[in-house]
Amino acid sequence: MKEYDLIAIGSGSAMNIVNAFIQQKPEMKVAVIDKDDPGGICLTRGCIPTKILVYPAELVRIIERSKGFGIDVEIKKIDFSQVMKRMRNIINQDIEMIRSGLSHSSNLDYYPTIAEFIAPYTLKVANETIKSKMVFLCTGSKPLIPPINGIEDIGYLTSDTILKISHLPESVGIIGGGYIAAEFGHFLSAMGSKVTIIGRNPQFLKQLEPEMSALAKKEMQNHMTIITNHEVKQAKKTSTGKKLIAVNRENGKKLEVVAEEIFVAAGRDSNNNILHPERAGIQTDKRGWIIVDEYLETSQPNVWALGDANGKYLFKHVANYESLIVYYNAILKRKRKVDYHAIPHAVFTDPEIAGVGLKQKEAIENYGKENVLIGYQRYQDTAKGGAMNLKDFFVKVIVERDTMKILGAHIIGPYASVLIQEIINLMYTPEQNAKPIINGMHIHPALNEVVERAFNSLMSPDHYHHVISH
Repeated sequence: MKEYDLIAIGSGSAMNIVNAFIQQKPEMKVAVIDKDDPGGICLTRGCIPTKILVYPAELVRIIERSKGFGIDVEIKKIDFSQVMKRMRNIINQDIEMIRSGLSHSSNLDYYPTIAEFIAPYTLKVANETIKSKMVFLCTGSKPLIPPINGIEDIGYLTSDTILKISHLPESVGIIGGGYIAAEFGHFLSAMGSKVTIIGRNPQFLKQLEPEMSALAKKEMQNHMTIITNHEVKQAKKTSTGKKLIAVNRENGKKLEVVAEEIFVAAGRDSNNNILHPERAGIQTDKRGWIIVDEYLETSQPNVWALGDANGKYLFKHVANYESLIVYYNAILKRKRKVDYHAIPHAVFTDPEIAGVGLKQKEAIENYGKENVLIGYQRYQDTAKGGAMNLKDFFVKVIVERDTMKILGAHIIGPYASVLIQEIINLMYTPEQNAKPIINGMHIHPALNEVVERAFNSLMSPDHYHHVISH
């Protein structure tokens, strides 16, 4: 049996801790285990390859809008196989660089295989047994496949397998109405595929503020069909393609969608069952996510879980933040609690969408309606927004009335993920106060003025709803 000072399962954000640990204590023995290509899900089949694909889709939509500015251009051809090849080339270069680093490091042993616990702190890795009194679980997640009758028989794509295709399906039926469905719907439709999204929730992109969800659906339906409040119950092959049979969750009426290919984007699921955490005294919830305390320690002392493994917030930036918390608590032995008060997110669609902190309903529930103010500004009412011929897109901010503490912010429109960052940064200051944005000088005319003006137009929630309804 080999004994290590540290074992990390997963080579994504856990490597932030491993690398710091090795630099701090180069004499320590470290093992890194990953059954998949090294680099973590974000690099290998998640956010990075997806955004490489989404950018060409963004270019397509920009070119399509160019006629409104007196520019007469047309897209003669989209080489889908080249778009996919470019993505894979970029990703594979990074994967191979990480693989080489892990394989040739004198400070650690790299196990590119499945690991499973056989006892507390003890793992079976291929034909070896290894042990450590400190274990990091950064195991990622997998696509969630809902229980649909016949789905396994017809074959389907997921966010994992779609990255391997080189032929653009003529039509795609997407099961799911969240971030993954929206981004791949945007990409595939811009490439030329006929896309139909079927979501079981009454609201498309249910994580968003309702008015932003409605605008996103309205805009995206210019390029695809979006069906909400329908649950796919059955899938079957037909002479014309793969058929999905969905049921309206409100009235029970059936709907049929036929497409060349089916893409399941119903969310993410735990893959911790591979580890058999129960053999190590590590508790999981009913969905299989590893239960952690406010320091990210599991029920087994000195075993820590971060990123998708604990199922809290399935974003790479959260996993990176959690790796810092684990480093403080496990390596430096400084007690530091997690703080999830301002978790940002973005949806890289057309239009782009971003948010951070509380939504309006949550803010009112937590602070009381009389203590909440809403700021609102449309892109088109700024000089730059007018120059870009933008319509309907807007910024919404939520603050506490007396303290001007920023409670949340939500943006739909070009560069939303960039514009929201100045708000996010203030939410990580001790006061979390909006005054630096209100008092700060913003470049004119630039899109950032839409954020400044949102904070300068604060109103009651009732008045806000009156404004947006007109």
